[in-house]
Amino acid sequence: MRPKVLAVLIALALPVAAFAAMSGMHDGAASAAVTKAINDPARATDKADDARRKVAALATFAEIKPGQKVVDLIPGGGYFTRVFSGIVGPQGHVYAVWPNEYAKEDTDDAAGSVKLAADPHYSNVSVLNQAANQLSTPEPVDVVFTSQNYHDYPDKFMGSEDPAVLNKQVFDALKPGGLWVIVDHVAPAGTGMTDTDTLHRIDPAIVKKQVVAAGFVFDGESSVLRNPKDPHTIKVFDKSIRGHTDQFVYRFRKPK
Repeated sequence: MRPKVLAVLIALALPVAAFAAMSGMHDGAASAAVTKAINDPARATDKADDARRKVAALATFAEIKPGQKVVDLIPGGGYFTRVFSGIVGPQGHVYAVWPNEYAKEDTDDAAGSVKLAADPHYSNVSVLNQAANQLSTPEPVDVVFTSQNYHDYPDKFMGSEDPAVLNKQVFDALKPGGLWVIVDHVAPAGTGMTDTDTLHRIDPAIVKKQVVAAGFVFDGESSVLRNPKDPHTIKVFDKSIRGHTDQFVYRFRKPK
């Protein structure tokens, strides 16, 4: 090969190689951030649940990275809020979003989020209280994440909100290319939303259909929380299955 031709090919390849190297470093930095956040001594009481809840796999699947703006929608006891806070770091921010309707039913956890945000260790966390049908964020965010809560929105205590409203508001809150990550309990195929208020489950197929209808692109799923031994026909609070339900994990991306 002639020297000039070789030089041109090398020059063309350099940007690609540089981009690949940068991408690898970014993925490595994200992975290191996840590990560091999980091993944070401040969340020592959470450690016993990490293996069961697959927090490392979920944070990685949700593509949480340093510097990002993340919504933890209906954060419960703050398990994911604490991890996300550690991953995004001081340049990022975590919004713990509590619909007013849900907070009335879970006053202890809602108060816990306020206490968490007041802790200097979690200075990058703030709490947003708003109506269930009025989700919004102070700035465009990179990820909206919710675990075991999507099924609640159609229920009476939440104002029987149409999931289409929620999905549109999440879409509007996200940056172009942002992610909407949903974890929830599996209901039998073909049942749609009929089990949301009784068994606290939802058919994964209806979730995918609803979210895609809002303009999202289905971007993948994780099987880390699947459990084939779950019969899907009992309440998620039944002692025989509680904490070990079959759960789907879906990732949707807002087009750029």
